[in-house]
Amino acid sequence: MNTELFIAKRIFSDKTVKKGISQPIVTIAVIGIALGLAVMILSVAIVTGFKSEISNKVIGFGSHIQILNYDSNLSFETAPINKQQSFYDDLNNLKGIKNIQPFAIKAGIIKTQEDIQGIVLKGVDGSFDWSFFDQNMVAGETFRVNDTAKTNDIVISNYVAKLLKLNVGDRIATYFIQDPPRMRPFQIKGIYETSLAEFDEKFALIDIKHIQKLNNWDDNQISGFEILLDDFSELDKMSQDVHDIVGFHFNPDGTKLKVVSIREKYPQMFDWLDLTDMNVYIILALMIAVAGFNMVSGLLILILERTNMIGILKAMGTKNWSIRKIFLYQSAFLISKGLLWGNIIGILICFVQIKFQIFKLDPTSYYLDAVPINLKIWHILALNSGTLAITIVMLIVPSYIISRLSPEKTIRFN
Repeated sequence: MNTELFIAKRIFSDKTVKKGISQPIVTIAVIGIALGLAVMILSVAIVTGFKSEISNKVIGFGSHIQILNYDSNLSFETAPINKQQSFYDDLNNLKGIKNIQPFAIKAGIIKTQEDIQGIVLKGVDGSFDWSFFDQNMVAGETFRVNDTAKTNDIVISNYVAKLLKLNVGDRIATYFIQDPPRMRPFQIKGIYETSLAEFDEKFALIDIKHIQKLNNWDDNQISGFEILLDDFSELDKMSQDVHDIVGFHFNPDGTKLKVVSIREKYPQMFDWLDLTDMNVYIILALMIAVAGFNMVSGLLILILERTNMIGILKAMGTKNWSIRKIFLYQSAFLISKGLLWGNIIGILICFVQIKFQIFKLDPTSYYLDAVPINLKIWHILALNSGTLAITIVMLIVPSYIISRLSPEKTIRFN
C-alpha cells in the first residue's frame, strides 16, 4: 500500500481543508495552471495551423518538388525538357510520392476593353491534381484536360477577376509578346482565391497544349515536372531521394535537369514561417514558469497549514522524503485539476473558432481571413505531460523545507 498517496488523497478530499487559509491561494494557483495550459494549447494550435495553411497554399501553386531544366533562367520563359524520361517509373515507385504532373508556364497579358493585366499562365495536363484549387474556388469550377481535344477554359484568381471586372463565363483575350506576337481567347471556367497576393496576382491555369503550341514545342516538351508528397515533414528526405534518382540527368540533347524543393524555391516564405516557432517557445516557457511559481507558493501554504501533521508524522518516525511525497502527490492532484480545466477551456475555444471562425484576420497582412486552428491530440498530450512533469520537478526543491522542521516545534505550532 502506498501510504503517502493514501494520505494525500485523504487531505485532497477533506472538506475541512476547503475552509482553511490555503484555499484561496491554492485556487489561484489552479486557475493560473488552467489559464496557462489553455494559452499554450491555443498558441500551439494557432501557430501550427498558420504554418500548415500557408505551407499548403504555397505548395498548391508550386508542389513539394520540381524537376526543371538546369539553367540560370529566372524568367517565365523557360527552356523545355522532354516529357519522356527514363527515371519516371523509378519516381512512381518511390514510397511517399502522391502524384507526378507535367507543367508548362508562359507570361502573357490579359486585355479587356478597358484594362490590361500581366499574368503567368500555367499549363496543366490530365494528370494534374486539382484538389487545392477545388478547395479554394469562389465561383465556377475547375476544368479537366484530356489528351485529344484542346480546351479553351481558364481558371483565374479573384484578384484578377475583380481588377478586370470579369465573371465566370466571360471570354478574355490573352496576348503574348513574342516574335511574332500572338493572341489566344479563353473562357473563364472558374475563379479561385487563396489570399496569397504574391501568387493570386500572377497565376492562371490553362490547358498545357496552348503553351506548347505558343512556344512551338512538340507534345513531349514541357517546362518541368511537379511532385506532390504524402507528408510535408518528409520534404528534405524525399528531395534527396528524388535527387538521387534524377541527379543531374543529361537529356539526349545535352541539357541537364535539376531538383528544386519548395523550400529552396521560396526560402523567404518558409524562413518567415520558421521564425513563428520562437514565439511559441517563449509563450510555453512563460506559461510553465508562471504555473510553476504559482504552485510553489501554493505548496508552501499547504505545508504551513499542515505543520502539526508534519510534526506528528516525524515524531512517529516517518522519513522526510515520505512526508515530502505526501505534499508532492497533493500538488499533483491540484495540478491535474488545473490541467483538466485548462484542456476544457483551450479545446473549447479551438472548436468554436474552427466551427464559427469568430476571430478574423486581414488577408493582405496574414494571407488568411481567419485565425487558423490545427488541433492535434499528440500536441495536447505533450503539453499536459510536459506541464505536469516540469511543475512537479519545480516543487521538489521547495519541499525540502519539510526536512528543516523540528517535530517538537511543529507539534506545538498553531
